Parts: sequence; C-alpha cells; structure tokens
Amino acid sequence: MAIQVGDIDGSRTGQIRPGPEAAPRPRRGMGEDPRRGQVLTTKVGLQMPAGMSFDDWEKAGRQLSGIVDSSSWWLGDWLVYGKDHYTDRYQRGIRAAGLQYQTLRNYAWVSRRFDFTRRRGSLSFQHHAELASLPHDEQETWLDRAEQRRWTTKQLRGAIRAARESQDRVRVPAEPTRRLEVPGSRLQWWHRAAEQAGVDFERWVLVTLDSAAKQALAELGRLEDAVDGPAELMAPTGPGGPLEIEGPKPPAERGGFEGPASGA
Repeated sequence: MAIQVGDIDGSRTGQIRPGPEAAPRPRRGMGEDPRRGQVLTTKVGLQMPAGMSFDDWEKAGRQLSGIVDSSSWWLGDWLVYGKDHYTDRYQRGIRAAGLQYQTLRNYAWVSRRFDFTRRRGSLSFQHHAELASLPHDEQETWLDRAEQRRWTTKQLRGAIRAARESQDRVRVPAEPTRRLEVPGSRLQWWHRAAEQAGVDFERWVLVTLDSAAKQALAELGRLEDAVDGPAELMAPTGPGGPLEIEGPKPPAERGGFEGPASGA
C-alpha cells in the first residue's frame, strides 16, 4: 500500500516511498491508472480506492499516523533552521506558509531539546514533548522505560507524575515528636477512662486534650471581649474553670492504685 500526496485537484502527486522491507513494485501495464489501489491525499481529504482490503486500509492508517507524527518533527526542525539562518526574516516565511507561530515554537522547542541522535523512532513526538523540560539524563531514563514498556503518552505522563509525588513525600520532613513523661499511675488512670469511654487510648488522649485546649481558648476570648482595658486575668473556677482529665475513680483497695487527687 502506497500513499500518494497531491494538491487539491490532484494534478501533482508525490509518492511516499515504502520502507526497505517492502517488496519491489511490479511494473504497470499499458494504460493502467498509476493511482489505482492507492490512497491519494489532498488538502481537503483522502481519495480511497474502491474495493480496498482491510489489511491495506489498516496499513494506510499506520502510514498516515506516522506522517502526522513525523510532521511535528519536520515543522520543528524547519523553524529551527529558519531562526538560525534567517534571523528576522524567518517570520515572513511562516506567514507565507500560513502556519501558526505558537504551534511552531512548541515544535521547535522540542526539536532543540532532542537532536537527531536522541530521537526514538518507536516513540511519538508527544512522548518526547512530555520529557522536553527534564534534564538530559532523566530524558534518557524515561525514554528507555517508555520504549521498553511500550507506554502510551498517557501512561508515560502518569508514571512521571507518580515518581514526582513519591519524591515529594520523601523530601517532606516528618513532624517532630516529643516525649511526655507521665507517672505510671496516671497512665493507668487514663487507660481506665479510655476503656470506659469505649475508645482507643491514643484517640482518647488526643480528643481530651483538644477539647481542653478549645475550651481554654474560648474562655480566654470571652474574657478579652468583656474587658475594655488591661485587667488581671483571674483563674476561673466552677464549671468554666480549667478542664481536668478524670477517669472513673477506682475503688480503694489494699494493694490497688489510687488515681491522682483532685487538682493534681
């Protein structure tokens, strides 16, 4: 299957040469249409031959896909050459060709980031574009992985994102922890309170301390709102006073432990 490239009226065609693995083309007979059995590309679409087999249709699709992907490299290299050789005149050529400058700039940027020797034919232009902003060594690493694992561009993008998130987690320092020394009898007292509340001990400690802090800060805010000028803050008593963490007091038994006295 060969694809012919022509203009709108088909008056000019240029055949895309098959790869080296293609079999030699048989000679045409006298009067035979040179484009019979071929897909002809024009500016307004494809001219498909009648009775085209599925295999030929599939091969044409692969060829067209390769042309589209390669054209990104071609346009990028074209702009690089123009910028390097024609300084301020290259934009005139872009306008004459009817091309979008921003799109060409993107193509040219990727083309500069990957010279001919580093471009992987088994990967698309978009694979390379995903890696263009990375350092040289990282580009090679990801190109190798994408090639060996046959990743799509979406899979490559996902793998890069996952790797970055993993690195970010490693770089984030763990929050410092502090050890609070508590007498054993007090710990037993707290454990019994947590058991009676039916919650995990560590959760009970956190919830109780958070509740005490919230109540203390709320009380401080009420006092500050009620005083117009400087005043001495007296420790509140009664229900509004500081929260004491108390569990159920165990019965006093010989050999048993006693919880801390009130106000301990």
